[in-house]
Amino acid sequence: MDTPGEMLMTGRGSLGPTLTTEAPAAAQPGKQGPPGTGRCLQAPGTEPGEQTPEGARELSPLQESSSPGGVKAEEEQRAGAEPGTRPSLARSDDNDHEVGALGLQQGKSPGAGNPEPEQDCAARAPVRAEAVRRTPPGAEAGSVVLDDSPAPPAPFEHRVVSVKETSISAGYEVCQHEVLGGGRFGQVHRCTEKSTGLPLAAKIIKVKSAKDREDVKNEINIMNQLSHVNLIQLYDAFESKHSCTLVMEYVDGGELFDRITDEKYHLTELDVVLFTRQICEGVHYLHQHYILHLDLKPENILCVNQTGHQIKIIDFGLARRYKPREKLKVNFGTPEFLAPEVVNYEFVSFPTDMWSVGVITYMLLSGLSPFLGETDAETMNFIVNCSWDFDADTFEGLSEEAKDFVSRLLVKEKSCRMSATQCLKHEWLNNLPAKASRSKTRLKSQLLLQKYIAQRKWKKHFYVVTAANRLRKFPTSP
Repeated sequence: MDTPGEMLMTGRGSLGPTLTTEAPAAAQPGKQGPPGTGRCLQAPGTEPGEQTPEGARELSPLQESSSPGGVKAEEEQRAGAEPGTRPSLARSDDNDHEVGALGLQQGKSPGAGNPEPEQDCAARAPVRAEAVRRTPPGAEAGSVVLDDSPAPPAPFEHRVVSVKETSISAGYEVCQHEVLGGGRFGQVHRCTEKSTGLPLAAKIIKVKSAKDREDVKNEINIMNQLSHVNLIQLYDAFESKHSCTLVMEYVDGGELFDRITDEKYHLTELDVVLFTRQICEGVHYLHQHYILHLDLKPENILCVNQTGHQIKIIDFGLARRYKPREKLKVNFGTPEFLAPEVVNYEFVSFPTDMWSVGVITYMLLSGLSPFLGETDAETMNFIVNCSWDFDADTFEGLSEEAKDFVSRLLVKEKSCRMSATQCLKHEWLNNLPAKASRSKTRLKSQLLLQKYIAQRKWKKHFYVVTAANRLRKFPTSP
């Protein structure tokens, strides 16, 4: 049974304040042309000129509406943008992901080196939850129960990790043949802590220069500051002559997009709300701590398991600490998800991440990549011109709230994009119980809260009876 606090968290939908926003006029349907071009949509609660922190292909189209609850949070710091010269762009490869930092069971492939015979990693793998949505007691027959509970914390306390110069093999068994993911940095393997049997993920990063080593230390420093259920946690770190290894929390739900594109998965707009809300929760935490992710994309969002809606954001290899007085420019990233200011080599800040959130949400809702061209150059041209629209066929039947949410993120002028705080207050991500009832979907949080309230009433009654019995033992005052 979940604790009362946990259940109240899951049921926060109707408790928080919501901001109603005016839906911007949608672009002409049916073409990959501009709705956002040059238009500055005023984000709710934003003063003009203020800069607020941040925003695939074929998936399957969705249905009806939904959304979760309000959040009390301070608005993120803002910063201005000035144009600069544009250098060549370093591509963050599509395969640059930790996939399971982790744990993408489907992504196993033979790794380098011969695994030792006694390393039976499969035997140590945690038992997987059945891939079904179960109906808890109390749910009406025929209703679908969606798990809208928060992601579970890592199975260890948050720790500040220092890099060790000893060999990782002294304390961990790394499964060389069980590759969870990989990319420009190297590979991620399943591993187990020898003393506890704790399943973890080892991200082995190739180090060819002092700059590479510095980048890894930056990633460790960033991760040391992160303690949030929607952000993957660091457990340990090692360095050797040619590589550095980060030992991290392991999750086995695979990449979010792999899961929702499975033909057996029936994705609805309500599902997208649940996923998007958790992405915004993680980004909101990052921005509150003055950290920019700068590489938000589908590959860097993992599901905790095969059945729930809990996600964790991974890969902080390109993340940077944001210092308002030090203007930051970057020339890396994956073309489809780059914000206009990155392509133009202008200053980046919190809204840069929010643009990426907008692209991911658009893709979750439609199965289409809003700026994808035939070539990287064409893709980046669409981005700098903010040339996109709501495809008539794929967005048919989706709520105006969903379209408004996306429209307030895919805005060329970064000071006009919604911040993570504003996203969490947006109508689309709130009043989830009401939207669930309209879509005939029963939320797990509602069932748990019913159970909680019933128990609470019983306990209240019990305490009243006990108190009455206690009072009988004392003489009444004259």
